[in-house]
Amino acid sequence: TALGPLFLGKERGMNFKVFADETRPLLQGARLTSYELQKGGIDVTLICDNMASIVMKNGWVNACFVGCDRIAANGDAANKIGTSGVAILAKYYDIPFYVLGPTSTIDMNCKTGEDIEIELRNPDEIREKFYEKPMALKEVKCYNPAFDVTDHELIAGIVTEYGIARPPYTESLKEIFERKRKESF
Repeated sequence: TALGPLFLGKERGMNFKVFADETRPLLQGARLTSYELQKGGIDVTLICDNMASIVMKNGWVNACFVGCDRIAANGDAANKIGTSGVAILAKYYDIPFYVLGPTSTIDMNCKTGEDIEIELRNPDEIREKFYEKPMALKEVKCYNPAFDVTDHELIAGIVTEYGIARPPYTESLKEIFERKRKESF
């Protein structure tokens, strides 16, 4: 999983703390990420998605690490909605932003993030809390994309099981796949 490098760092004796975004609207960060980190013995603090800026501004963040669902050949990365905003904040505060993803998420046939189709999800995910308690009127229009695409220019590195790809990604991702091919034999 994307958390693998964090568990490896802990195993190697690195001392670090993680701020995990809640990941609205389905709260995967609150329900899954923070759970896995806590159970794995990693010091984790859960924050609301809109709190990323304040923890960065306070100097509490030295690097950002995010998972991803798909990586284009140029290094653009699709992940849960809000990831691109965190990358923009990280750039503003001069914090390196890394994408953690196995090579299975890299699509060398997908040239850029513009080629990645973004799924629109059920509006009730943001209108109702877990489809139980209304938070907005049913008549309120909702825009609920599941993912956004982080531009490769915001990404300091793409961490894979075969090493770290760095800009320019069109070349370094090819090198990652060459390493994978050699190690597979």
